[in-house]
Amino acid sequence: MSDPFAEPTQSLEIETPVDSGKAHLHVWDLPTRVFHWLLVASFIVAYLSNWAGVSYFTWHLWSGYFVVILVGFRILWGIFGTHHAQFVNFVRHPLESLRYAKHLAANKAKSYPGHNPLGALMVLLLLTVMLVQAVTGLFANDEIFNVGPLYGYIDNELSLKLTGIHKELFYWILAAVGVHVAAVLFYVLVKRENLIKAMVTGKKPRRGLEGARSIESSKIWLALFLVVFVSGLLAWVIVAAPEAVLDLGY
Repeated sequence: MSDPFAEPTQSLEIETPVDSGKAHLHVWDLPTRVFHWLLVASFIVAYLSNWAGVSYFTWHLWSGYFVVILVGFRILWGIFGTHHAQFVNFVRHPLESLRYAKHLAANKAKSYPGHNPLGALMVLLLLTVMLVQAVTGLFANDEIFNVGPLYGYIDNELSLKLTGIHKELFYWILAAVGVHVAAVLFYVLVKRENLIKAMVTGKKPRRGLEGARSIESSKIWLALFLVVFVSGLLAWVIVAAPEAVLDLGY
């Protein structure tokens, strides 16, 4: 019987070499890198503005808008973006993720030009929980002064339930972010794969990735179009929403 965890004889990442004479692969396009660091910044601003109190609600609200736009863009970019950013090129079968985890524990895991199978799972998890967190915030209220811009679409009871999800989910996101940061540090310090530098420069050393694909363009104009599209859609939903007036029950 064949071992389902055995390393495949041919990597899915091996493709026609591009710029094979160069020492580095261009893996992460500019829009993906900008998205990543803006999402980090938006999460930090959202946390600090919430911690600072109701006086900073506007900052909290706008950071939520940014998260919706950024995650919405990244979902579309996972369909229309560059090679390594597309979901089809880094989301893999669960068995491959388990196989990768097994080889990682044995220090035999191969390198991937884009997200490795476990990293892909983290990407999907973070995109999902960040989107849910931001969207529930649009319907939330603080039971004092402030309400989300879409509060007018629902009743106060449902708003409070969504507010509870919004508050509770933050701690799960914080835990997921902690795991993500720990994993990145593991790769940097133990496996000597500088994932942080790669997400800044967009490049990875070609060594160990011979035959892997290097992207030729960042598709910046397409990325700008998608950002404008998502921003416009969010703005339309907010402007068209009923007036958000807090219902205190008296």
